[in-house]
Amino acid sequence: MKTAIGDVIKNGILFDMKNWGSEPPDVNQLPEAIEQLFDIFEQRQIEYLLVGGIALLSYVEGRNTQDIVFILDRADLNAIDEIVIAEENKDFARGQFGSLQIDCLLTRNALFRLVCDEYATARAFGNRTVCCATIEGLLLLKFFVLPSLYRQGQFSKASIYENDITQLLLTDSIELADILRVLTPFVLASDLQELQTTAHEIERRIARFRLQQDRSRQ
Repeated sequence: MKTAIGDVIKNGILFDMKNWGSEPPDVNQLPEAIEQLFDIFEQRQIEYLLVGGIALLSYVEGRNTQDIVFILDRADLNAIDEIVIAEENKDFARGQFGSLQIDCLLTRNALFRLVCDEYATARAFGNRTVCCATIEGLLLLKFFVLPSLYRQGQFSKASIYENDITQLLLTDSIELADILRVLTPFVLASDLQELQTTAHEIERRIARFRLQQDRSRQ
């Protein structure tokens, strides 16, 4: 990816209509803050995995994002005392690093630990190479969150996640049955049935897209 992470977040904030108030948000410090954060990761040998919208954008185009999300061990998060924790539960922590908001998925969650350990790759953002989730890792995380979004009635966000899954699958041929098989120990049986239905719908959509693509080439 040619664009640096700081510029992605900066543009995501500036082009979000919700932020177009009388006083525009100050985003000038964000690129420097992000570079400082990754420097700390390297200097203190922090094991991290970049996930969320930024990681997604290294594989697909056309989605703005304003946040940066990592999978981190809680002990490693403690080692970065520059991050001021604002809220936390068993699986998640949100903190502030200067002007930068950071969301952390904690490896106390067994799925997050699995993704961090087994679904990591190196991806370039601008002039920096970072440890980033693979497509399979992102698919696992997206599917894992969907049942909670369905139960909470957050269907707009669920639709965005389903579209993210579709875009990821259009970039690479990955069997969703394999993704759901890995996910099985981490979700309720009833949630797994719902996810299988969602997966079938997405697979039908992708098959339709590819058929239309083939027709356009004739």
